[in-house]
Amino acid sequence: MTYEAYEILGRDRPSRWLVTCDHAANTVPDFVGGGDLGLPAEDMARHIAYDVGAAGVTAELAKALDGPAILSNFSRLVIDPNRGEDDPTLLMKLYDGSIIPANRHAGREELERRLEACYRPYHGALAALAARRTDTVLVSVHSFTPQLRGKPKRPWQIGVLYAADDRLARVLMERLRQEPDLTVGDNEPYTGHLPGDAVDRHALRHGRPNVLIELRNDLIGTPEDQKAWALRLAPMLKEALAGAKL
Repeated sequence: MTYEAYEILGRDRPSRWLVTCDHAANTVPDFVGGGDLGLPAEDMARHIAYDVGAAGVTAELAKALDGPAILSNFSRLVIDPNRGEDDPTLLMKLYDGSIIPANRHAGREELERRLEACYRPYHGALAALAARRTDTVLVSVHSFTPQLRGKPKRPWQIGVLYAADDRLARVLMERLRQEPDLTVGDNEPYTGHLPGDAVDRHALRHGRPNVLIELRNDLIGTPEDQKAWALRLAPMLKEALAGAKL
């Protein structure tokens, strides 16, 4: 069977929303280490390999917004689609205390091979989806671990990330802060975006409204939790878009 670097859900859904999941899978294609990065199964099941729970949220959120979704089909440790092509962390050799054996000696030739097979097909498909309408709104869904090794616990249930364009993010944060059970991160647990990352490439450079949502992964561990969060977020996103007059 031919390897596909991405999956598109609801390609023909008509709304202006486009939901993306850059770190949807912990898949290692056969052409990378015979399908094995040399890490133990417990490492491949945690946040260093993919955004746990984010794929399910993405699928349900796109359905609720009546727009398409695109999900990566390769581990972020194979190559990270949420980095620019010149970013030194594009191909990680050490992540949250774990050495990635299959990446340890990977040079420029191996990086280029993974760019061609995984990274560029994903971004090409994302670009085509984003261009299907002139008024596309991009929502990027990610998840974060409750605690990095040796670091304090993270208090946020949800983080809203943005860079130069905070039009949608600011209104969404205001709405989320009305929820008494939520601690909302403002550019937390990470700050903004990196030059050349997915939001930069497909939203900021084109003037498209956008927001990146980070959910704490212990809250979205089951399909039921993923659907519940998607159904909670969808009306808030619609409300925020209307409130921002975008």
